[in-house]
Amino acid sequence: MKADYVIVGAGPAAVSAAETLRATDSKGSILILSGEKHAPYSRMAIPYVLTGMIDNEGTHLRKNANHFEQHQITVQHDTVTNVESSSKTLALGGGGSVEYGKLLIATGASPVNPPINGLDLPGVHHCWTLEDSDAISKIAGEGSNIVLMGAGFIGCIVLEALASSGANLTVVEAEDRMVPRMMNETAGNMIKDWCQNKGINVLTSTRVSGLSKSDEKLLVTMDNGDSQIADLVVVATGVRANVQCVKSSGVEIDEGIKVDEFMQSNVSDIYAAGDCAQGLDFSTGGWSVHAIQPTATEHGRIAALNMAGKEAAYKGSLNMNILDTAGLISSSFGEWQGVERGEIAEVIDHDNFRYMQLAFNGDRLIGALTLGRTNNIGILRGLIQSRTALGVWKERLLKNPNRIAEAYIANTQ
Repeated sequence: MKADYVIVGAGPAAVSAAETLRATDSKGSILILSGEKHAPYSRMAIPYVLTGMIDNEGTHLRKNANHFEQHQITVQHDTVTNVESSSKTLALGGGGSVEYGKLLIATGASPVNPPINGLDLPGVHHCWTLEDSDAISKIAGEGSNIVLMGAGFIGCIVLEALASSGANLTVVEAEDRMVPRMMNETAGNMIKDWCQNKGINVLTSTRVSGLSKSDEKLLVTMDNGDSQIADLVVVATGVRANVQCVKSSGVEIDEGIKVDEFMQSNVSDIYAAGDCAQGLDFSTGGWSVHAIQPTATEHGRIAALNMAGKEAAYKGSLNMNILDTAGLISSSFGEWQGVERGEIAEVIDHDNFRYMQLAFNGDRLIGALTLGRTNNIGILRGLIQSRTALGVWKERLLKNPNRIAEAYIANTQ
């Protein structure tokens, strides 16, 4: 088999790329190789399956069952075990091979297991695939005892679904706060307080040290000496880029597949997009893996344009996250940690779980955190991405970050 364009993976980056290729090149053959048996779907929608808000089909990226066929895009369910760049050939897990003209690696990421015993026991699951969701749904429910390992971004999305099931939920996070890569100590611990007020037991600065069988249940042992009996353990301790298939291809790999501003790797005709790609970072000018769906979608679009011969440079992804944790909305943008010789302003309302932090470099807003508020989120992102010079409004915002809408109007209208 041979195709002009082959896309390995079937997530948002892959679908965006395939549709852009078809819109740009009406005749070229397009093949998506999906390692799962389902139609292309969004992993970020899986928690909503757990809550019952949607069914499995609700996760599908395109709702029309004939969408890809109508666009003359072939979806084949098979894995790629190796990329041979010299012959432009892919070895398939099901046997056989595929030749490509241009290749896009959009294999996403996979969950990482911490180095502890017992993670292979029945009743231990990730929440990463639709099969995981089905398995969790069979156990989670009113009165069940669940331990969630990890309170990062993915962990907190899963937390929302598990808590809504009526389960007795304990969250174990190794860092000193919840969502440590997204929130500072103040905001992360406010989220912890919020969850505990909702009846969720949250243990920070704590690690699960081992799992073992206890009758028909699981015994979860913590490094603080405590232990807990659980019906279900959900592991959400981070992810790692899926790059195994290109390791012998000559493609340069760091945290992910390193690409240039055109989403091309160091090997001719091999591109990468999404959670497996280490692309341009808008804020730092360096190269980072930003594992979020908007970045994946844009990566796929830009990669496809270049694969089809329409030169398009990627402007860089903005580190951004918006999260709902048991009803408390939080967001982070850009370099929210601040930079050397930069300034930071914050306003805190502990009683009402409201918080805002702004980070400046000179008179430009470079990062922001918010908690308990949905207003002005677009303004924060817009000011950061436009690199707007705030002038006198920088000092006003240092005194009162709540005046962010006034600053936006004054400097953009």
